[in-house]
Amino acid sequence: MRIAVLSDLHLGFSYTEETENDSFENAEEAIEKALDCDLILIAGDIFDSRVPKTSVWAKAMKVLVKPLLKESTGLKLVYCSKMLKDISKRTLSHLPVVAIHGTHERKGKSEINAVEALENAGILIYLNQDTIVFEKDGKKVAIHGMGNVPERYAKDFLDSWNPKPLEGCFNILLLHQNIEPFVYSPLEPPTLNLSNLPKGFDLIINGHIHCSGQEKIEDTILIFPGSTIVTQFEKNEALIEKGFFKIELKEKIEIKFEKLTKNRKFFYEEVELKRGEGREKIEEVIKKIISKEVLTPPLIKIKLVGKAEISDQEIREMEKKFSGKALISIAKELEKEEMIKKVEFLREARERRLSIEEIGLNILRKNLEELGFSFNFDFESIFNLLSEGETEKVFKILVGEQTTLQNVLEKPKNKVLQRWIK
Repeated sequence: MRIAVLSDLHLGFSYTEETENDSFENAEEAIEKALDCDLILIAGDIFDSRVPKTSVWAKAMKVLVKPLLKESTGLKLVYCSKMLKDISKRTLSHLPVVAIHGTHERKGKSEINAVEALENAGILIYLNQDTIVFEKDGKKVAIHGMGNVPERYAKDFLDSWNPKPLEGCFNILLLHQNIEPFVYSPLEPPTLNLSNLPKGFDLIINGHIHCSGQEKIEDTILIFPGSTIVTQFEKNEALIEKGFFKIELKEKIEIKFEKLTKNRKFFYEEVELKRGEGREKIEEVIKKIISKEVLTPPLIKIKLVGKAEISDQEIREMEKKFSGKALISIAKELEKEEMIKKVEFLREARERRLSIEEIGLNILRKNLEELGFSFNFDFESIFNLLSEGETEKVFKILVGEQTTLQNVLEKPKNKVLQRWIK
């Protein structure tokens, strides 16, 4: 049995107008290279937005429908926990795709998420604290999948679900979380780490981390497929090729990383400018990168360090000069640590396409922490109360008249955290 493992397609992500089709083209190459497998798994963040535009849906469907047109290799569906009872073995007519939702697809209030919508359209099978079993030539594989939850809840949710490996199966746990020490963003520390992951699984697949990699935890293999597109424009994304994993279940598991070859390349350079150095040195670096053989104009991020001064106008002129040959972003190192943190936060918000809700929550958390408030509950509850107009209740909590949210949560008219308490 051969299994393709993809993650973080981020369909709809675009850095500029020139890159608006990159996410779809990269995903299409990955999907087409996965069509020789028996099963495709996607570990979250298929889309870049919680509510994709209709133009994004249209392009995404053209890519995601390809496995439906591929005849099944004889894979049988044996069991699915979402159904009320076991089902008889059913030979599938097409190549199945199984997916979980990621951070970018967590549903809003009174909505279903985009991955669930794809399931309703018959494109894929959506797992969220569910298990599904397939069989081919007597070999069974069980996929146990849990979609993303806020990091502070991840350990509790996983413990509550408590997935167990099934006897007689090759067991795969599919997640989309930070796992310490593999942290995607410092905005919210993880509660999962290598020591508290569920035991007994043959393979754990984790999305969310945009760089591919492989680890071993006792007898369990942990893999990070990485993303199929650059979204962070950081040094580590320039060091590792984009692609996905192919897994072959024989007497021993074989894992191979399949590189994308048609994707736009990303280069990251730090350029130290000394007194008297400036534009000429930067342009030398850009020309050297452009001279490399690439299919499409590459993305180039240059971080300037040192004391030498260079104006914003000169930077804009350089970015414009190489237009058509490369997509260039030049950033000057800032001396004030406070300003650096603010700029990094705004840049991350832009590049991660944080929702207004997430940006507001992060600002609220930071402000309350700076004011010295310490809570035994989470900041999201406070944020949700404020968004529902419950200012008086929040005031009582902050001044100590009410020390917990238990009374609030017990009242039927409030829906605080209902999307996570099920």
